[in-house]
Formats: sequence, structure tokens, C-alpha cells
Amino acid sequence: MPLPVLYSLRNCPYAMRARLAIYTSGQQVQLRDIVLSNKPPEMLSASAKGTVPVLITADGLVIDESLSIMQWAFSQTDPDDYLNKSMPNSLADMLAVITIFDNEFKGHLEKYRSSKRYHEPSLIQDRQQCERYLTDLESRLCLHPYLMSDKPSLTDLALMPYIRQFARVERQWYLQSPYPNLRQWLNRYLQSRMFSKVMSQNPMWLDSKQQIVFGKDS
Repeated sequence: MPLPVLYSLRNCPYAMRARLAIYTSGQQVQLRDIVLSNKPPEMLSASAKGTVPVLITADGLVIDESLSIMQWAFSQTDPDDYLNKSMPNSLADMLAVITIFDNEFKGHLEKYRSSKRYHEPSLIQDRQQCERYLTDLESRLCLHPYLMSDKPSLTDLALMPYIRQFARVERQWYLQSPYPNLRQWLNRYLQSRMFSKVMSQNPMWLDSKQQIVFGKDS
């Protein structure tokens, strides 16, 4: 049976979280890296949204939302129990946290990044809007090493790309910021073998048509 196909963009946080889940769950896919200025017709015919990630499963199912791809991966195999199946309501609790960051934090983060890029006078206010959400994460990480409990979960993988983006906006400020547990949490991921694998640079698929197998054992 052919492997699922994943259309991806290396630094897109949504594509990154999809790759994190695929790698962590032990799944394998054919990875097709693209640029948004040159979208493959095959991807557009599968998903008219024209954004990444897009997963086409071996039986032809198209999944074009990052969180749905993550849940698909862990529904196939979840050797380290990232869905916390043994805990009642755990998935609902994880999805609630992720939804807040997807629907609220991401917009504030984009304003903050834009303010820094264009030297807007609202930079500090935009950063402070983001900090409302970081304070909650720091409080969680005071209680245990991961966002939901003593072990990593879907929430950690889903939010990490956002926090990575935040940390890069004002690097010196971030390093001195009052979020030591959040910094330690992020560094644990950034320095991991998993992250280096997930962020490997590959030839653009439209240029090479090379089949790249991505996954934990690739």
C-alpha cells in the first residue's frame, strides 16, 4: 500500500505541528515540500484551500487542517499516549487549550511580529497581548514539566511552533522575560532529535519530484 502524502512548508507553524505529530506517532508519509508561490496542481485538486498542510491518506481521504492531521496520526498509532487516553475528558481539555491559541493567540502573535518588522509604536502593547496567554502556560509549567501533565501531549506539540515564533521576535527580551519554565520547555523541544528531523531541509517537490519518506524510522 502506498504511503500517505503530506504537502508541507518547512517553517509554517501549522505544517510543523503536523510533521511533529506524524514523527512522534511513528507514522511515515511521502513528504512534499512546496512554496506557496508555486503550488502543485495535485495539491490544489485535493484541497481547494491552497494552504499547507494537506494530507492525502493511503485510501484517498484528504485532511487539510493541521489539528485534524495531528489527531489522524495519533489515531493510527500513539505509542507514548500523546492523547492521554487513560484520562477522562483529557482530549476535550487539550483541544480547548489549543483552540484558544489558534483562535486568539495567533492573531496577537501576528500583530506582534508585524510590529517588530515594521517598527510600529505598538510593539510593547502587542507583546503584552501575547503575554496574557504565556502567563497561563508558565503557570502550568510551574506544576509539571509539560503543559497538561508530567508527560508530553497533543497540546505541547500543537503550541510549540507558536511559542518558537514568539521567542524569535525580540530575542533579547525573551531571554530575560519572566517565563523561565516556558523557556526550558521550548528549549527541550528545540534541542531534541525529533525537532532536527522535523525541520530537515529538503528539495522542493515540484523541482525534483523526489520521493522523500518522512517519519520516525526514515
